[in-house]
Amino acid sequence: MTADSPDGRAETIRLLSLTEDTLLEAGDDGSLVAITWWGEYEFPGTPEDVRASLDRMALGPVTMANLAVTGRDESRVSLRKVLNRLSGSVVHSLALNDGQGPLLSAIPVTQNPAFPVGPLPAARRVRLSRFTSLRADGGTLLAESPGARYKVALTSSPAVVIASSLAAPKTVDELATTAGVPQAVVADVVSFLVAAGVVLLARPDGGFAESGGSQVTVWSPDDLLFHTRSRTWQKGAAPDPEAAPGVRKPPVVKQVTAGPTFPLYRPDPAVLAARDPSLTSLLERDHTCPEFSERVLPARQLGEFLFRAARVRSVGPAHLPGAPAHEASQRPYFSVACLYELEIYVGINRCDDLTRGIYHYDPMWHTLTLISDDLPVLDSLLDMAMVAAGGHARPSALLTMTARMSRIAWALGGAAYATTLVHVGALQQVFSLAAKAMGLTAHAVPVDAGDRVDRALKLEWPAEVSVGECVLNLPG
Repeated sequence: MTADSPDGRAETIRLLSLTEDTLLEAGDDGSLVAITWWGEYEFPGTPEDVRASLDRMALGPVTMANLAVTGRDESRVSLRKVLNRLSGSVVHSLALNDGQGPLLSAIPVTQNPAFPVGPLPAARRVRLSRFTSLRADGGTLLAESPGARYKVALTSSPAVVIASSLAAPKTVDELATTAGVPQAVVADVVSFLVAAGVVLLARPDGGFAESGGSQVTVWSPDDLLFHTRSRTWQKGAAPDPEAAPGVRKPPVVKQVTAGPTFPLYRPDPAVLAARDPSLTSLLERDHTCPEFSERVLPARQLGEFLFRAARVRSVGPAHLPGAPAHEASQRPYFSVACLYELEIYVGINRCDDLTRGIYHYDPMWHTLTLISDDLPVLDSLLDMAMVAAGGHARPSALLTMTARMSRIAWALGGAAYATTLVHVGALQQVFSLAAKAMGLTAHAVPVDAGDRVDRALKLEWPAEVSVGECVLNLPG
């Protein structure tokens, strides 16, 4: 498991490589272009041995001693300058000198990260950041933290044992005893984890400080990880259409044939435009807390509301930069590249001409299809909305928005879910404006539903998930 130096001590070696997505192009004039996840980098007048060293790093982890620049100070300095500019594409690995591959590898997740690896202060304790998560990834255990500039692939048992033993503060000596690994190897592994940012080094007074200082305390680990990952397009996040047939470019609307279908009233847009109040007057009207009346919501008004806010006006091709055309639709609310992954389900409580139940709205045909007449399930959804809105009566109707993630993930990859939440906000705003124009009340409600909503709507989780709710009522 360990490698020994000539004097019998366990040793580790540092390795460098380029990320798999890095492409190197050499010109006849000695120039070099590196095409990376972060963009293109030009290096004019790059020495031949530096280019050869980079080519070797592109093949996999290698020690500096085995690169072509060994023995030439000028070339080593030139290589270091290139690697500093390419730091967002340089993987740092640690291995035993036994030819068995890395113990762990630090993979950059930002464009210009520093990797300040060095000896740890004697007897100083270390522990995982409270934001660090460990998860399976491609046959290895991955450690990542939203405040870290690297994620760490733990590719060997010793590294896994060491990292997973750091839920509570420990010294290197204590970790060596726990992991059954030589102290020198443990020290090097821990220094790598600290340099990557997933493990914290105690201050001289014994306390720990998270990256970001005191301001990080307002964040939960889940929210901060979601924020950092959703704001950057993660490598390999988009599904592979060859591995998952049918994922790419799903249909514009969801086809539902669960029960009877009811056509909704279609108003004349020209008539609506002539009679509606101005946008400014709607925006300047104060928001009020929802007060649910016991009045019956006319089906005609429900039809007009959905027609105004969510119907499909037209279908046609759209383009994403650098991507082929896809079938898209035009609707009253905003959606990136007109992808429109949101679906609307309507829980009917009090509405003339429509029986109580849960319906799916088809924006193409402007119809409602009954998907569940289980009244206890409907009542549980209405009760959650009533409590979330601080009301004392169930609303006339509850609109639940869901997302077909395959409709958007094929195009936006790791940014898909964050973009979906933007779309939910856009649709909620249009709901509010349409309701005000019609003399109705529409309010977004923060329902804490767990998986109850998904089960009530009979969604195929996680292909389709609930993402927001809105109550619709006549004013009291």
